[in-house]
Amino acid sequence: MPELYVGERHWSVPTGSNLLDALNQAGTAVPYSCRAGSCHACLVRCRGEVADRQPDALSPAQRQAGWRLACQCQVTGDVQVEAFDPLRDGVSAHVTSADWLSASVLRLRLAPERGLRYRAGQHVVLWAGQVARPYSLASLPQEDGFLEFHLDCRQPGQFSDAARHLVVGDRLRLGELRGGALHYDSDWQARPLWLLASGTGLGPLWGVLREALRQDHQGSIRVIHLAHDAEGHYLAEPLAALAASHPNLAVELWTAAELGQALAQLRVVSRQTLALLCGHPASVEAFSKRLFLAGLPRNQLLADVFLPRG
Repeated sequence: MPELYVGERHWSVPTGSNLLDALNQAGTAVPYSCRAGSCHACLVRCRGEVADRQPDALSPAQRQAGWRLACQCQVTGDVQVEAFDPLRDGVSAHVTSADWLSASVLRLRLAPERGLRYRAGQHVVLWAGQVARPYSLASLPQEDGFLEFHLDCRQPGQFSDAARHLVVGDRLRLGELRGGALHYDSDWQARPLWLLASGTGLGPLWGVLREALRQDHQGSIRVIHLAHDAEGHYLAEPLAALAASHPNLAVELWTAAELGQALAQLRVVSRQTLALLCGHPASVEAFSKRLFLAGLPRNQLLADVFLPRG
């Protein structure tokens, strides 16, 4: 059987074992979130024989350096593994503010110790000690002097539980910065732009919206936010302020009880429309199906799904 080597430890595992499971079952704590190759929380450096189910999930430079996503790798031979160390491999950042936008949404703003190149909608893995979770950026590099994240704290979770106790000055580590499906392209300026979000999926789209307005988007912009109830529309006031000052921007706030009727009335007026979707898988799927039935070509829809742990 293949041997796994971590530091001075080594042990045998069955051929074909999932690398993430083999490491965690043996007491080598490797964080994870989605197990689908999307969040990148389970990043490890490997030397040896593994079969990677998603070789394109990482950049060529990362793969050349030996980085792999443990959840996507099967052990096929002896492997030496070095886990991502946030103290060694991450970037230090301190909390500049941690305030509640609603009863369940925590807005976290961080100042990294060095500048990061990013664009609205990208993801960053946040580390609180040895607990890691990927979050989407709601800030703009051109305008904001911080990294902003909107954390859904309705359900218990290792990271969200730790985040509840953060105060100004506390330090976190930033792991990998990755692309994400959502962005604003200056070539879209004249086209209708729809931004559809559920829950804190509004966070990255808040950044994308402000980037579109910063670039003086000329087409119409329609923002739809789906929440469990009216209290869940945690950016209602700033969205209304933007709509008041931008005639081409319309904002709609939907609740779960209204979803079926609201979707049935959704119409795509222009086949040039571009739609960006973000949030819970069920909500993104409901939005996607309705837009497709309404005539929106699939290649004009970009979606970023917030996968629950496991």
